[in-house]
Amino acid sequence: MHSIALAPALPSVTPWEFAALAAAAAVVGFSKTAVSGANTVSLAIFAAVLPARESTGVLLPVLIAGDLLAVLTYRRHAHWPTLWRLFPAVGAGVVLGTVFLMWADDAAVRTSIGAILLLMAAVTVWRRRAAARQEEQEEQEENAELGLRTGRFKAPSYGVLGGFTTMVANAGGPVMSMYLLSAGFRKLSFLGTSAWFFLIVNTSKLPFSAGLGLIDGRSLLLDAALVLFVVPGAYLGRACVHRINQRLFEQLVIGATVLGGLQLLLR
Repeated sequence: MHSIALAPALPSVTPWEFAALAAAAAVVGFSKTAVSGANTVSLAIFAAVLPARESTGVLLPVLIAGDLLAVLTYRRHAHWPTLWRLFPAVGAGVVLGTVFLMWADDAAVRTSIGAILLLMAAVTVWRRRAAARQEEQEEQEENAELGLRTGRFKAPSYGVLGGFTTMVANAGGPVMSMYLLSAGFRKLSFLGTSAWFFLIVNTSKLPFSAGLGLIDGRSLLLDAALVLFVVPGAYLGRACVHRINQRLFEQLVIGATVLGGLQLLLR
């Protein structure tokens, strides 16, 4: 079976492996417009098919393509005070993640991604239970007051953790989802704020990833092919966002994330 040549630091991928990466790219599009955090499945697939360290650089432009589509869809629903509150701490987390990647080899990054995936699965379970409790409470405050109830120290702590996990493993989604949920965001405001947040943060990560050698011209050729699969995934997510059985879907996402994390830890 013929393989597709990639960057020198990356192995060739077979058609079956490319199909897996394409499916993961479609999941990215779907997660950006329907279920934030579902792309943990995508990063598990990328890290399984490609060297774990380099997979983060290949996945990043795919995520940015999904972010652009999400912003086009939900651009009017962002809550900017929350974003400005988060960005300084996220920047610090990105710098910490960059320092980690400077010395971490593929085995260390693979182990870290596996551990982060399992942590994010636990976070998602906690988030679902918190959402169930929240449904029993009174009507939430208006978006203009969102974020105040999360406390003065939650934004920095969530921001640093989100910045670190998104830099090391592109896995900041569940962290930020938990923060936005704790602030009482409803679905459209949640998706709009997440869309702008990750477009800005992921774009800012590009020079760091390029400086670490995780992105180069040849890896971008692979990205150019994979981005094509983000579009139908985003379109499907937009069509399903109001009808999706989110509870069942999140159960499937959690299961796939746990399996992906264990697979990386046991490789």
